[in-house]
Amino acid sequence: MKYISTRGQTAPMDFSDVLLMGLAPDGGLMLPEHYPNIDSTTLDEWRTLSYPQLAMAIMQRFATDIPTADLQDIIERTYTAEVFGSDEIVPVRKLEDNLYILGLSNGPTLAFKDVAMQFLGNAFEYVLKRKDARITIIGATSGDTGSAAEYALRGKDNIEVFMLSPHGKMSEFQRAQMYSLTDDNIHNIAIDGMFDDCQDIVKALQQDAEFKAAYNLGTVNSINWGRILAQIVYYFKAYFAVTTSNDEKVSFSVPSGNFGNICAGHIAREMGLPIDRLIVATNENDVLNDFFNQGAYQPRPTDKTYVTSSPSMDISKASNFERFVYLLLDKDSARVSELFEGVKSGQGFDLSDLMEAVNTRYGFAAGKSTHSDRLQTIKALYEQHGELVDPHTADGIKVAKELQRAAGEVIICAETALPVKFADTIVEAIGPIEITRPAHTEGLEDLPQHVVVLDNKAELVAEQIRQHVTPNLA
Repeated sequence: MKYISTRGQTAPMDFSDVLLMGLAPDGGLMLPEHYPNIDSTTLDEWRTLSYPQLAMAIMQRFATDIPTADLQDIIERTYTAEVFGSDEIVPVRKLEDNLYILGLSNGPTLAFKDVAMQFLGNAFEYVLKRKDARITIIGATSGDTGSAAEYALRGKDNIEVFMLSPHGKMSEFQRAQMYSLTDDNIHNIAIDGMFDDCQDIVKALQQDAEFKAAYNLGTVNSINWGRILAQIVYYFKAYFAVTTSNDEKVSFSVPSGNFGNICAGHIAREMGLPIDRLIVATNENDVLNDFFNQGAYQPRPTDKTYVTSSPSMDISKASNFERFVYLLLDKDSARVSELFEGVKSGQGFDLSDLMEAVNTRYGFAAGKSTHSDRLQTIKALYEQHGELVDPHTADGIKVAKELQRAAGEVIICAETALPVKFADTIVEAIGPIEITRPAHTEGLEDLPQHVVVLDNKAELVAEQIRQHVTPNLA
């Protein structure tokens, strides 16, 4: 399996090289030359596999340059009951008839990002050792990616991590998870701005070819193909959990900001998983909702991005969206490049003439949830089902219930995080309550925090990297 760029100006590459690279040299996103076709017979064979076995069956079709035994070792070390709390790894629980929650938040940082990031950490370490190389990870987080990445990469050989977050825009728990780490290879940088500003800095440094080469820049943001690959697995696992036959279809409702999680679902559908609809659930930052309902994509400037009670979705430029648009435009890389170079400069684009393909051929739908919606959803679920969910998951459930077809459409809602990460919003929704938290997070908010606060300038971040990383001499 070789990988190409959505912009069409990067030579085909192996999985291991793409894993370390992040953004393509031409500014695009890397993706496979084709998606494997999984037929019904193969689905039957996969239906009874354990999570590590299923991950192996899927990932070996994409990571073809890693020897089978080595890939299996990486996967088996990643997906354990010790790390994720149970052998199921991603348990599915029934909320009500035809509505389920996919439990993705049982990893060390209590967020869905752990499922992919734990794999990425082990895969990075393996590839770097094989290549006798090192990497400088630069990432941006709106809340959960940062802590998941840092917990997966802390103490790893040959890896330095610089994680950018919007200053003062995350929950107290999220800040504490990241900023309390004391590992020498972890560096937290709070940017005076929004998540999109952090993401723009990451892209700017990734696109500085000389700087990128000197400091071996890579990324763990969802633009990294390794993360998308790991997320594909749990769409298959969830489908098998709620069906008994491949003749059945299910839909997924996914809280969406950067389009990474639901992009993995889109790829699973392209591979042949019987997914009916992929429902994009946004918060007040509803750029994706606008596109999937009207066909117009108009990213907002950061000063027009709302700060909300589902902060991991406070994003107005969805990086992974380019992977879908590439397919939507029949792999016309020149046009993709033109459109997203426009996005880089603040322009939007209109593909409303392709809405039939968006909604029918690719199965996308979308809805929006506001602060009052998520409070109401959290309260109702707690009172009716005794189920406590975080604000992002509440957004996904609200949109799922709103868009669910009357004719028995089965919808699986992708959980984002455990409620304790957003305690203030939970209390606002249902009143004072003791929220269960894992033992390893007790007292987290009371620990000393270590973070550098910088103005919104890429050069200031570059200087931080120069202070801690020795450049290549070549």
